[in-house]
Amino acid sequence: MNILKFFTAGSVDDGKSTLIGRLLYDTDSILADQLEALQQSNRKNDDGTIDLAILTDGLRAEREQGITIDVAYKYFQTDKRKFIIADTPGHIQYTRNMVTGASTAKLAIILIDARNGVVEQTIRHSYLVSLLGIEHVVVCLNKMDMVGYSETLFNAIAEKYRALATELNLKEVNFIPVSALKGDNVVNESENMPWYNGRSLLHFLETVEVETGAESDLARMPVQWVVRPQTDELHDYRGYAGRILSGEFNVNDKVTVLPSGSSSVIERIEIFDQQPEAAYAGQSVTLHLKDDIDISRGDVLVNSAHLPQNSKQIEADICWMDTRPLDDSITYLLQHNSKVTKCKVREIIYKVDINTLEKQEAYEFRLNDIGRVVLKTAEELAFDFYGDSKANGAAILIDNRTNLTVAALMFRAVAD
Repeated sequence: MNILKFFTAGSVDDGKSTLIGRLLYDTDSILADQLEALQQSNRKNDDGTIDLAILTDGLRAEREQGITIDVAYKYFQTDKRKFIIADTPGHIQYTRNMVTGASTAKLAIILIDARNGVVEQTIRHSYLVSLLGIEHVVVCLNKMDMVGYSETLFNAIAEKYRALATELNLKEVNFIPVSALKGDNVVNESENMPWYNGRSLLHFLETVEVETGAESDLARMPVQWVVRPQTDELHDYRGYAGRILSGEFNVNDKVTVLPSGSSSVIERIEIFDQQPEAAYAGQSVTLHLKDDIDISRGDVLVNSAHLPQNSKQIEADICWMDTRPLDDSITYLLQHNSKVTKCKVREIIYKVDINTLEKQEAYEFRLNDIGRVVLKTAEELAFDFYGDSKANGAAILIDNRTNLTVAALMFRAVAD
């Protein structure tokens, strides 16, 4: 049974937490003690029913204010699929939290309040979805019960959003009219909207295909550990352990070690006590090569037929996550998978006003700002462009004065 990771985004009070609560409640995915606490809670809806948003509002401030601040992860499954949900905040103040929660998702659910239509925050969230390369988008027009389940209104909002999706190059967009409060089209099809012939949200999530075929040839494994027991019985044992980021490795495949550029052939693959002929993305393995090569932690083993970029100068999209502004005079640490190298921001190309999508000239980045920069690293990085491989096309910046992660990076080009 495969796993679908998805996240929700929407303006404050669009009903993200209620929608997730409805998914959990109507699929009987709530533990008995959670259900008891839910029934005893003082928070009720206007009609006296249970406020399902409580299920994801984990912080005291969230419960008091009725908003989402941090990312809440929830897990449930049906007979067809397992799900990991990231309930991300909608307020601009918590953009960094949304980027964090969405970074590993395969699908985005964007909520739109049917009473308000497409608003500035809808544009901002959709831009972030485009920036993060999330191919599958479900637009849930929520609170349809408050607009009389109007087909005309649904069609008008969907048409306006399609124009935005075209501008942002969103590839696959589906529209579902729902009422998270009443349960219409969330788990079960609604009888209140006979004009809608599509699937309920849960049915869509169970059946959507989220393959990553574009990365299948990009075999990448950062070396996390060189295994050399040097015991009497394993005197000549030399293996390279790591987690395969993307693609697959097979016995007898020719591989290249970066950044050195040395090549060899895979002699053996080990996964625990087994020796399979092939290993795939997501598996933690130990690879043995036919030649003794100088390899250390931070190096990357790649398929020789599909080499990544190898450069010290990189153009990258950046989301700034620190309360201290970006300082191009200091040296940061850049962590790309298992490799850590010193790095400086050589140039700020632009900053994006993510409410209007306008690219602006900028001289600094502050908390939650997003834009594009040129980085200069001390050592060469073996990376792919983010659009080709999220796993090998992303990194983080660390402020070595505080050891805090200050930015998320998405590699876009090799800089001049």
